[in-house]
Amino acid sequence: MKYIYYSIILLFIFCTLPACSYFETGEIQNVGFITDAEIDNNPWAEQGYQAMQEIGDEYDVDVFYEENIETMHQVQQAVDQFVNDGVNLIYGHSNIYGEYFMSLAESYPDVHFVYVNGGESRENVTSLNFNAHAMGFFAGMVAGHMTNSNEIGIIAAYFWQPEIEGFFEGVNYVNKEAETKLEYINDWNNVDLALNNYNVMKDEGVDIFYPIGDAFSESIIKEAENDGLFAIGYMMDQMEVAPDAVLTSTIQQIGDLYKSAADDFNKQDLEGKIYTYDFRDGYISLGAFHSSVPRYVKMQVEEDIEEYIESGLLPNEY
Repeated sequence: MKYIYYSIILLFIFCTLPACSYFETGEIQNVGFITDAEIDNNPWAEQGYQAMQEIGDEYDVDVFYEENIETMHQVQQAVDQFVNDGVNLIYGHSNIYGEYFMSLAESYPDVHFVYVNGGESRENVTSLNFNAHAMGFFAGMVAGHMTNSNEIGIIAAYFWQPEIEGFFEGVNYVNKEAETKLEYINDWNNVDLALNNYNVMKDEGVDIFYPIGDAFSESIIKEAENDGLFAIGYMMDQMEVAPDAVLTSTIQQIGDLYKSAADDFNKQDLEGKIYTYDFRDGYISLGAFHSSVPRYVKMQVEEDIEEYIESGLLPNEY
């Protein structure tokens, strides 16, 4: 009888630990969020953080977060703390976390890791990817129609961003006379370097900019407005940021995607694999059009997007 009594006590103690509920339900207990930047004044990080708050409210769970997490050691420390806080769903708000999560996943089999725009997965590691090539293509169409100087500039964080190639193709599809310049700064958040590139391009006659970086897109769009130039918004509808400058925006609904992943996880439907999303899934779209964009351009782009959703083919592919 004593053995049964002590066993019951030990079981009770064990089940008061945060990890116990992982084994009982498989549902969301608490949520963790890590980002490689500061959340304030970074539109990309702000979107992810806001989604976490909405997930926390919907499932009545706590949300824990860490900013400026970049190294494996920092990720390990954050994950350890999250698990101590009863977290079993962790979001890494950058593609850099794929490698780190893959290394940690086996040590935390009852935690599911989610990150963005990566090519690795395992049973408890999920990668959520945007097919940004098409997004860039349709933005390029708008820029190709609207340039007066036939000089268009992309200021990117990294050379591998798929929207770059798409943008080049979209410009060329509607305007073979236009030249598209590219600069990348190997950093999502270096605003000063991005603005330096902007000024160089401006002096070279660029009149439409596509700034595709987490922290610096807003700064460049505002600068373009001050200079009487145009820009394409990035990640969210940035028309309100600079209403005189933004021709349209390439929108990635990362917040909605994170909430969808949480829903799937809570229903035990979230698989450890690489998911890819596009216009047809509703997580990518173009934003509002500037009043200076001719009606025929807006109609052409919207019709081509509808055709792409139906056929999977971009205009230069059919």
